[in-house]
Amino acid sequence: MAYTVTPTPVGPIGSQYCVCKVELSICGQNLLDRDVTSKSDPFCVLFMEVNGKWVELDRTETAVNNLNPAFAKKFTVDYHFEEVQKLKFALFDQDKSSMQLYEHDFLGEFSCTLGMIVSSKKITRTLLLGNGKPAGKGMITIAAQELSDNRVITLSMAGRKLDKKDLFGKSDPFLEFYKPGDDGKWMLVHRTEVIKYTLDPIWKPFTVPLVSLCDGDVEKPIKVICYDYDSDGGHDFIGEFQTSVARMCETQDAFPLELECINPKKQKKKKNYKNSGIIIVKSCKITRDFSFLDYILGGCQLMFTVGIDFTASNGNPRDPSSLHYINPMGTNEYLSAIWAVGQIIQDYDSDKMFPALGFGAQLPPDWKVSHEFAINFNPTNPFCSGVEGIVQAYSACLPHIRFYGPTNFSPIVNHVARFAAQATQQEAASQYFILLIITDGVISDMDETRHAVVQASKLPMSIIIVGVGNADFAAMEFLDGDSRVLRSHTGEEAVRDIVQFVPFRDFRNAPKETLAKAVLAELPQQVVQYFKHRNLPPINSEPA
Repeated sequence: MAYTVTPTPVGPIGSQYCVCKVELSICGQNLLDRDVTSKSDPFCVLFMEVNGKWVELDRTETAVNNLNPAFAKKFTVDYHFEEVQKLKFALFDQDKSSMQLYEHDFLGEFSCTLGMIVSSKKITRTLLLGNGKPAGKGMITIAAQELSDNRVITLSMAGRKLDKKDLFGKSDPFLEFYKPGDDGKWMLVHRTEVIKYTLDPIWKPFTVPLVSLCDGDVEKPIKVICYDYDSDGGHDFIGEFQTSVARMCETQDAFPLELECINPKKQKKKKNYKNSGIIIVKSCKITRDFSFLDYILGGCQLMFTVGIDFTASNGNPRDPSSLHYINPMGTNEYLSAIWAVGQIIQDYDSDKMFPALGFGAQLPPDWKVSHEFAINFNPTNPFCSGVEGIVQAYSACLPHIRFYGPTNFSPIVNHVARFAAQATQQEAASQYFILLIITDGVISDMDETRHAVVQASKLPMSIIIVGVGNADFAAMEFLDGDSRVLRSHTGEEAVRDIVQFVPFRDFRNAPKETLAKAVLAELPQQVVQYFKHRNLPPINSEPA
C-alpha cells in the first residue's frame, strides 16, 4: 500500500509459526444454467496446489435448482502465513450421483491465495471458464473467519479463615481447578502457587484460555479444590466447591464473590459444621487474546519496503562474479530474496504499491553518493507496482548507477520509521511496516544503525535482513536480538526484537519456499507483540 501521511484524527504469543484454522463460506451468484428443464444444481469443490498439482480438499453440498446458492457446508483450511497457499474454487452442476467431476457440467472457477482472502476478509470475483473467459455473469463470494476461541479469563483469588492443617503452624494453601472431562471424570486444568503459613491467602492473578478452563462454555460447572501443601506430596484436603465462569463473572470490584469451601466428611460428622473457610473471587475478567490472523482479518495492512545494497563490494554488475549480475535464468541472489519475501507479503497490502530504495551508490547526473534513493529514480513517487514492479525497476537501474560506498543502513531504517511513526498517530491496528534490506556485508554505520533499530522497536515495524554472498555477517547476527537484547551505543535497550537476519547462502540449494519460511517465521508474533504492547485490538474486533 502506498504510504499516506495522514493528519492526526480526533500472555504467551503463539508458536513459532502462525498456524490456525480458517473457515471459508462460499456463495454463488448468477451461475450458468446448464439444465434444460430446471435450474442448475450447483456444488463447489475446493482444491489446493501441492507440488504444482491441484489436489481436492473438500466439497460442499449440492444446492438443488439454485443459481444463487449459499452453501451451508464450510471449508476448513490450515493457515500458514509464511507460505503461498494457492486455492481453486470450482463450481459444477450435479447431473449424476457420480463422485467423478468430469461426469458433471462445469460452471466456472476462481483461483487465488489464502492470503488474499484473509487480508480482505470477504471477496467477490468473476467465475472463469477453462479458456479464461467469464462464465456468463457468474460470480463467487468467499468469506473467511478464524476458527478459534481467543478468549482468555483472568482470575484473582483469595481465601479467608481456611482450616488449619499443620500441627506446628498454619496451612500452606493452594487451589486446583477442574472441568468435566468427556469420560465423566474431573480433569485438572490449573493449579495456583502455594502461599506459605497463612489461613488468609491471596493468590497471584492468573490467566488461562477460556477453552482450557470450561471448553468455552461459561455455564459449564467448574470444581475448585483447596489443599494444604506438603513437601512429600501428600497434600491435605481442606475443602471444595463448584461454580461456573458465568457465576464468577458476577464479581464486581466493590462486591467480591464469596464461596464456601466445604469438606464433605467434616460436614457429615459435625452437626454445627459451617465450612472450612471462604474462597473469594476478587475479580474475574474475560478478554480476547488476539492472534496475528485476528489483526489481518480486522483490516491491518502490511506495508512493504525494499532496501537494496549497491556498494562497490558487490562487484561490477556486468561481471558474472558480481552479486548483482543477472544470470541467463534472469535472476541473482538479490532478486531471489525479493521474490521470496515479496510474493508472501504482497497479498496483505490492498494496493500493492511498494517503495523500493537503494543505498551506497553514486547517482547521475552529479554522481553524489546516496544512502536512500528511489531505484525508479522518482524521489516523489518511489512506489513500484507489485513484486514484478520492484524487479523491473531493479533491473532497469543497474546500468545507470555507480556502485560505491560505504554500507550505511541507518538512513533507510529511519526513512521507513518516519512513516511507521506517522501511523501510530491513528491509534489503531491499521498498518504495520516491514523493511527488507538485502546486503552483501559489513555495516559501516553500526552505531547509527543500532540507535535507529532501538528507536524503531517502539514503532509498528519489523526489519528483515537477507545477507547475500559469502561475507562475514557477524554484525547482522548482532542486530538480530534472538540471543541478547540489542542496545544502542548510548545503552538504551530495544523494547522488542524486530530484526530477523538470514544468510542467503544457507538456502542456495533449498526450495525457494524455505527461505520465505525462515525469513518470515518471527513476523506474526512481532506484529501481535507490538499491538498488544500498545493495547490496540484489531480494528473490527468483537467484545469478549
